[in-house]
Amino acid sequence: MNDKILYGYTGIFDTPDEIINAAEKVSDAGYKKYDINTPYPVHGMDGAMKLPPSKLGYAALVFGLTGTFAALAIMYFMSVLDYPIVIGGKPFFAFPAFVPIMFEVTVLSASIATVVTMIAFFFKFPNISHPLHGTNYMKKVSSDKYGVCLQSEDEKFTEDGAKELLASLNAKDITPIYFPDEVHEKQTVFEPKFISLLLFVAIITSGGTYFALNKLMFMLPFNWMMYQEKTVPQESSTIFADGFGMRPPVEGTISRGNMPYQFKDQPELAAMLLKNPLVPDEQTLATGKEKYDIYCSPCHGYFGEGDSRLRGQYPNPPSLHSEKSRTSSDGSIYHVISAGQNIMPSYSTQLTRQERWATVLYVRALQRSFNAKESDLE
Repeated sequence: MNDKILYGYTGIFDTPDEIINAAEKVSDAGYKKYDINTPYPVHGMDGAMKLPPSKLGYAALVFGLTGTFAALAIMYFMSVLDYPIVIGGKPFFAFPAFVPIMFEVTVLSASIATVVTMIAFFFKFPNISHPLHGTNYMKKVSSDKYGVCLQSEDEKFTEDGAKELLASLNAKDITPIYFPDEVHEKQTVFEPKFISLLLFVAIITSGGTYFALNKLMFMLPFNWMMYQEKTVPQESSTIFADGFGMRPPVEGTISRGNMPYQFKDQPELAAMLLKNPLVPDEQTLATGKEKYDIYCSPCHGYFGEGDSRLRGQYPNPPSLHSEKSRTSSDGSIYHVISAGQNIMPSYSTQLTRQERWATVLYVRALQRSFNAKESDLE
């Protein structure tokens, strides 16, 4: 007595036209559980077999959308809630900048999860011992033949009916296929043996990665140039007596493109020699107004009247509309901005040379507005 379980019957065909005709006849006969095997894709086979759309698309859709919204939620949390930083003037929730990441995570999630779903649930991984594997039928249809396999689990399947149908289609090598002993119909992905194997692989992989990244990288001679014979900023040094690695510049050193102010302690000379190189056009006056409002108006007031907005924290400066200020040369005002005067500090580090001269022009415009001549009103 044969104790083997029948999987189905197979038949061989020689040409693509024969296998297309066979697929149509099998489908018309009412079979649902059957398969067509060809050595290469045959055009029109899906229609001949009357195959419904694959359910894998639903898995791809679900996991793809999951990746999309997961990426959006993570970036929103990091950029808006956890660590908000203004980058390039963009808002915290800069959606256009998130789109490439969302797209990549969507594609990655959908592709990986679709393959895992196909292998684990449709192919019943780790049960990969299919009854057709290793048979003469599979060797032929993998080379130059075409085959039909009628499965015994189909409602219309009977051994005699399957053999008669294949014979009516002029199939060759009509052969019964039996389940091997190790094949199981149920899903075995959650069996304790397989879960234990997955845990073992995960532990070995995690341990090896941790060792390579946290131990091996710091073992000589594989230090990956992390330690070099050089002095880096903020490091101590045994070469210099003060123990500091960072050294001050040599006295008198001038950085390229940064000419120091020449009249630091010579206000009379600055007033006599310095001339404003800028023309009082609209753009220059706009720059001067901007810098004046930022750096000068807290003490001098928006109109230069000496009405400080600092609520008495510092003594109020004299008005810029006094006779002394109005008769001072541009070079004298430039000198005060550059070198400071009394409790007023120098603004040479906050303002460039061009911005200081633009501020001088704006001060002149304020003075002219408070002391307008009849010709200015014509």
